[in-house]
Amino acid sequence: MLDTPVFASAAVAAPHRLASEAGRAILAEGGNAIEAMVAMATTVAVVYPHMNGIGGDGFWLVHEPGGRMHGIEACGPAGSLATIERYRARGYDGIPARGPEAALTVAGAVGGWRLALELAAALGGRLPARELLADAIRHAREGYAVSASECAGKPHELEALKAAPGFLGTFWPEGEAPKPGTRRRMDALAGTLQQLADAGLDDFYRGDVGREIAADLERLGAPVTRADLERYRARTVAPLSLALPGLTVWNLPPPTQGLAALLILGLFERLGRAGLDSFEHHHGLIEATKRALAIRDRHVTDPAHAAGDPLRFLGETALAREAAAIDAGRAAPWPVKQSHGDTVWMGAIDGRGLAVSYIQSVYWEYGSGCVLPATGIHWQNRGTSFSLDEAAANPLMPGRKPFHTLNPAFARFDDGRILAYGAMGGDGQPQFQAQILTRYRLGQSLAAAVDAPRWLFGRTWGSASTALRVESRFDPGLLERLDAAGHPVEDSGAAYSEGFGHAGMLVKQARGPVEAVHDPRSDGDARGI
Repeated sequence: MLDTPVFASAAVAAPHRLASEAGRAILAEGGNAIEAMVAMATTVAVVYPHMNGIGGDGFWLVHEPGGRMHGIEACGPAGSLATIERYRARGYDGIPARGPEAALTVAGAVGGWRLALELAAALGGRLPARELLADAIRHAREGYAVSASECAGKPHELEALKAAPGFLGTFWPEGEAPKPGTRRRMDALAGTLQQLADAGLDDFYRGDVGREIAADLERLGAPVTRADLERYRARTVAPLSLALPGLTVWNLPPPTQGLAALLILGLFERLGRAGLDSFEHHHGLIEATKRALAIRDRHVTDPAHAAGDPLRFLGETALAREAAAIDAGRAAPWPVKQSHGDTVWMGAIDGRGLAVSYIQSVYWEYGSGCVLPATGIHWQNRGTSFSLDEAAANPLMPGRKPFHTLNPAFARFDDGRILAYGAMGGDGQPQFQAQILTRYRLGQSLAAAVDAPRWLFGRTWGSASTALRVESRFDPGLLERLDAAGHPVEDSGAAYSEGFGHAGMLVKQARGPVEAVHDPRSDGDARGI
């Protein structure tokens, strides 16, 4: 299933072919990488609803040809009615994952598109929103074939999802997952996107669309109000960076887990040289993952409530201390909690070298499951990452941003290459990023690095124990060594499984074409002009 890479003057990669085609078309019309990404983001929000939607959040890394890096944080805070007291009074010990009480944060993705397009215009972009949203509107209005991924999906907390207002009528009209070949129209969502194209993206928060969203959320009993929508603004942020031999890597700061993604790479580098697919390669990444996730769980929260600068964990002293605690031949014990998440990562690099790494999600598959009738928007359940314990690292509080697994990645090599890369998959995101990047650095091609079998360290859904879950294509001898070293190996039984992420990579040489590839585990591809 090794994917054939695209070599072109400009290229995009996405987990659904209709999204990558929308991005390619914008590049062909002279649009830049940011404009192409907005076209992809709106389209994938329609045709891949189990993974994302306009009722979710998004995060951007944008690299200018001259080297400047931009970060955009487009995640919404908890609504003004979302208090610990509210949930305790209703008998909850934790925040429910489905239904109106799970729809407790403002959706930030559309605000991020708006802010990104301001940057696109400053960098020469000229295409109007109606052109960028045209494909998404057409697919919603005329219908699209439900993807193989969605048809095969097995959502968690299924009965609660089915009970969520609007879910069955919108997504599962027969009461069960759609069959392959099913076509779906989204008339209300098409009207919403058309209004945003005509009135501007800000209408989502402070216009007619915002008014309809707020009215529906109030009728459902969700804790997000119109005032919450009106107050929301996506914001620019300074990305975190880490210098490694021969390259610099970037990711997003808290409330995302971008810190963990960089920590894994920094710790792995300090463990010494490792051959491709050797015991040292995979054992080192697994142990680095354990230490990175431990730091993440203690310290990553809304930056307005954080105890210190996350950069302190990326300094030489901190990295050396953490790396010294890793045993080169033995697995450390680990009490891990698993964070589930369904997401889309997409990338774009245009002919000038403007590059985007972007990620967008409603958190769990279909998010809260709630579909707002007036607008056709299904709302995220990102707020389930909050705790009802006031002493927790991420306690629920109105206006507070939730912890985010979302984190797009980017690298710039000393030889001038730029690399946009990323993956979906909750806690797996930084793990999958580290696997594909280290494979590429150790000599594999982009296509081989994305195709190669992956592992996921953690507790799988419904399991009481922590394991190293693997795709079935690993060398048995390597798995035996990992198991003997204390990594309990659990074979997934699948050669390719989207449970190990949808990953993508795009690289542009200092002087040369863009090479792009997307994951054979997804419904997408890479396309170029």
